[in-house]
Amino acid sequence: MSAPSSPPAASGRSGAAVPAILILIAGSAVALLTFGPRSVFGLFLLPMSQEFGWGRDVFGFAVAIQNLLWGVGSPFAGALADRFGTVRVLCCGALIYAAGLALMAYATTPGLLHLSAGVLIGFGLSAASFNLVLAAFGKLLPNEWKSIGFGLATAAGSFGQFLFPPLTRGLMDTIGWHETLLVFGASLLIVLPFSLALSTRAATPSAASAAQAPQQSIGAALSEALRHPSYVLLVLGFFTCGFQLAFVTVHMPAFLVDKGMSLSVGAYTLALIGLFNILGSLTAGYLSNRMSRKVLLSVIYAGRGIAIAVFVMSPITATSCYVFGAAMGFLWLSTVPPTSGLVMLMFGTRYMAMLYGFAFFSHQVGGFLGVYLGGEIYEATKSYDWLWWLSVALSFASAAINLPIRERPVHRPVTV
Repeated sequence: MSAPSSPPAASGRSGAAVPAILILIAGSAVALLTFGPRSVFGLFLLPMSQEFGWGRDVFGFAVAIQNLLWGVGSPFAGALADRFGTVRVLCCGALIYAAGLALMAYATTPGLLHLSAGVLIGFGLSAASFNLVLAAFGKLLPNEWKSIGFGLATAAGSFGQFLFPPLTRGLMDTIGWHETLLVFGASLLIVLPFSLALSTRAATPSAASAAQAPQQSIGAALSEALRHPSYVLLVLGFFTCGFQLAFVTVHMPAFLVDKGMSLSVGAYTLALIGLFNILGSLTAGYLSNRMSRKVLLSVIYAGRGIAIAVFVMSPITATSCYVFGAAMGFLWLSTVPPTSGLVMLMFGTRYMAMLYGFAFFSHQVGGFLGVYLGGEIYEATKSYDWLWWLSVALSFASAAINLPIRERPVHRPVTV
C-alpha cells in the first residue's frame, strides 16, 4: 500500500492537528506496552504455584477471571471512549493495570492472586489495550491507512509478546519474579504520555457515519448490531480465538515442562509466537484491503486447527516447539485486522470501540474457558490432551461459522 505523500493529520479534542504517522507510533507503543506483560503470565504459573503450594487450577482461575473481566469491561470502556474520548479511558486503564501487577507481586494467598491478576488486571486491560487503539485508529486515520494501521497496532502487540518472554526469564533469573512484576507495573506508566496522541473528539461521528445513522444512540447502535446476523456470526467465531490464545499463553510453558523441556523453551516458544505474529498481523492487515475478510478469517482458523493437530501428534522436542511457535504465531492475532475491519465496514466508526468491545467479549469468554478448563482438567487428569483436541475442533467450527458473513454495510432506511 502506498501512503499519502504528505501524511494527513487528525484533530484531537484540543483541536490540534496530529500527524497520522505520530498516531501510528503512539498507538503502536501503547499496544506493545500493554500486551507485553499480559503475554507472559504463563511463565509465573510454576514459580508462584511451587512457592505457595497451589495447584495449577488456582493460578488458572485467576487468569481466567482476568480474561472474563477484560471481556466484560471492554464494551463499557469502548462506550466511555466513544462518549468521553480515548485519552481518559486509556490513562485510567493503565493505572489500574499497573496496580494489579504491583499487588500480584505480593499475592501470597489465592484471594489476593484472584484480586490482582484477575480483577484489577482484567479491568485494567479492558481500558488499556489495543482494542481502544484500534478504535482510535478507525476514527483518526484516513481511510487508506486504516487497514494497515489495524495490522500495525496488532503487530506492535505481537512485538511485545516477542520482547517480554525472554526479558521476563532474564529478570526472573536476576532479580526474582516478585521484582519482575513490579518492573512491569512501572513500565505501564509510559502509556500515559503516549495516549495523548490518540485523543479523539468525544461523541463526534464522522460525516459518513452521521449520514448513515443520524442521532443514533449507544443503545440503538448495540441493538442494531445484536440483531445483525453477520455480526453475531463474527462474534461467535471470535470465541475460538480467545480460547486458543489464552490456553496457549498460560499453560504452554507448564505443558512443555511436563514433557521434559525447560521453562526457557516455553519462553522462547512464546517469543517466537510474538515474532511471527508481527508478520502475520501485518500480512492480515494488508490482505484485509485486498480480499474477502470472511474468507481470510476462515483460512486463519483452519490453519490453526492444522497447526495444533500436527504439533500434538508429533514428538515434543525443542525444535517441534519452535516450529509450532512460528506457525501458530503467524496465525495468532491475524484475526484482529479482518475482524475489526468487518465491524467498521458493517457499522461505521462512530461506535466502533463499543461494538468491537462486544465482539472482544466473546473472545474473552473463550479465553476464560481456555485458561480455566486448562487448570481444572490438568488437575483432574494430569494431562492437557483434552484441551488441545478441543482447540482443534473449535478451529474448524469457526472456519465454517465465518463463511456465511455478508461483507457490506448495514442497511439503514433514510429518514427525512
